[in-house]
Amino acid sequence: MIDKIIEIEIYNQKYKIRVKGEEDEQYISHLTSYIDQKMREVAVKSKTADRLKVAVLAALNITDELFLNQKKFDSLVEVIGHMENEIESLEAYLLKDENTYKTIGESIK
Repeated sequence: MIDKIIEIEIYNQKYKIRVKGEEDEQYISHLTSYIDQKMREVAVKSKTADRLKVAVLAALNITDELFLNQKKFDSLVEVIGHMENEIESLEAYLLKDENTYKTIGESIK
């Protein structure tokens, strides 16, 4: 894959970055749009034109989203773990019960 330099724009500031192919370019475009949107939202809410302040506040908002999503993800992983344990217990119970019936059936013959 060939590295490619593309120009992106975030909050009216242009940057040149290196990407590794078409897929990365689309992904970078998606990230760029998201960051730009967040910075514009912060600028409107905070009523400031200071780029650094806007960038830091946007970074805080994005980090908050990340941490909240990580917390949700961890909760889901925990729930899935409990469900897996329940399934294993049920399987063990059913296999034990099935073996009991086979033993009873064999002794009747």
